[in-house]
Amino acid sequence: MFLSCRNEPDQKQEGMVFRYNEHKNIGSLDPAFAKDNADIWAVNQLFNGLIQMDENLNVVPCIAKSWTIFDDALTYSFKLKKDVFFHKHEVFGKDSTRNVVAEDFEYSLFRNCDTNLASPGSWVVNNIYDIEAVTSDSLHITLKTPDPSFLGKLTMKYCSVVPQEVVEHYGSDFRAHPIGTGPFKFKKWIENIKLVLRKNNNYFETDTNGKTLPYLEAVAITFLPDKQSEFLQFIQGNLDFLNSLDASYQDDILTTTGELRTKYQDQIDIIRGPYLNTEYLAFFMDSESSEMQSKLLRQAVNYGFDRKKMMIYLRNGVGIPANGGFIPKGLPGFNETIGFSYNPEKAKNLLKRYIQETGNDSPKIAITTTSNYLNFCEYIQRELQKIGLEVAVDVMPPATLKDAKANGKLDMFRASWVADYPDAQNYLSLYYSQNFAPNGPNYTHYKNPLFDKWYTQSFKETNNKTRERLYARMDSLVMSEAPIVPLYYDEVIRFTRKGITGLGNNPINLLDLKRVQKTTH
Repeated sequence: MFLSCRNEPDQKQEGMVFRYNEHKNIGSLDPAFAKDNADIWAVNQLFNGLIQMDENLNVVPCIAKSWTIFDDALTYSFKLKKDVFFHKHEVFGKDSTRNVVAEDFEYSLFRNCDTNLASPGSWVVNNIYDIEAVTSDSLHITLKTPDPSFLGKLTMKYCSVVPQEVVEHYGSDFRAHPIGTGPFKFKKWIENIKLVLRKNNNYFETDTNGKTLPYLEAVAITFLPDKQSEFLQFIQGNLDFLNSLDASYQDDILTTTGELRTKYQDQIDIIRGPYLNTEYLAFFMDSESSEMQSKLLRQAVNYGFDRKKMMIYLRNGVGIPANGGFIPKGLPGFNETIGFSYNPEKAKNLLKRYIQETGNDSPKIAITTTSNYLNFCEYIQRELQKIGLEVAVDVMPPATLKDAKANGKLDMFRASWVADYPDAQNYLSLYYSQNFAPNGPNYTHYKNPLFDKWYTQSFKETNNKTRERLYARMDSLVMSEAPIVPLYYDEVIRFTRKGITGLGNNPINLLDLKRVQKTTH
């Protein structure tokens, strides 16, 4: 399953190869295009940024050893480590490498703004006014307007450092010839078949005992598109790690309460934790349908089904019923009291009031979804029909649904929002009126002047506690008008073979392999 190329590892090294499958394939290994989870995971092994997140979402040093925020909340000063080197490449000349300097970050961050590159991460740096390399190890970044979430955004893979001379050498082919500073270096990529990364022996980070990271000799990624096949490969011991819970095998591996079944307990370990991902249904507020325009009906849908029962039956208890707002549990600003709980009588009364006020005595809604979430929508369909609401469920391919929701062609649809960076501002951007889709992420076309005022105010608020309270008020305002139906806050669930240690977990589901160790079991 591993290497057919030269420099095959010896028997000891072969045991230190970490193997996982990426069923969605990888589109690019250039950090400027690290938009999807598959790309982000691979890029995270190859590249570093100024700063990074620890498992508790705290911003900690990476290539920058320290930083200072000036009193104006606009200027950030970073001091860089001097012992960080790019992976070897002939473009660097005699020594085949060089150390990272401040000018590299000046180039890398501004590169995302290049319209010819068309990086999906350009929005991350849009608020940057200037980047100045003061000395080789000192960098100043000045913003146009204060942004308390800026450090969180800098931890995203878009902000990784890349060497200008190598990028210019390859042009667009840099996507398949990545040179970074990460714990692993690029070895081989046969697209849609396998990707191989090897240990970077010159990596700059160490463990608590001063030992150089990473511990693994290599990472091997396959691209089986079928999740059932991926699961079988994992159970047979051909993969070390499984990061998904698919309906095709969830009952085989987990009990109805989310515990690992007895037959696997001597082979597999399970890691669970909060995931900054909200799964929801959305109403298109600019629809001509009276059902979509009625707050009474939207609230009736929210009260009309049991989220807790849904999670037990359809997800084996993995995930948290969304009885709060849009901001997920685990993120500052979350408030579990502002949402909806199961109340079928209240749902019936709200529906009755809607019929009386509109004269529409046979209200109908249609939920559009992809096949992966059909079981959720059919469950909600059955429950809402019990309160007297007729519900149709339409299934579309993911790409078709994505385009239709962006262009306002769907009255109601299933969606999810995974945090790009760990700040609730990221979630609330979906309800700011200046962000209407297709030019922004406001797919519901929700609009409220008070919300817009608070959202703008949140960018200027530098006190964390005050900003959190403001986020909670904004979320509460959205939920009072019910443009969405929160379904559940997801959980990261990871399965590993026995003998894998150091993998850990984090609420943004980032795969970090630099501290992973593998022993035969």
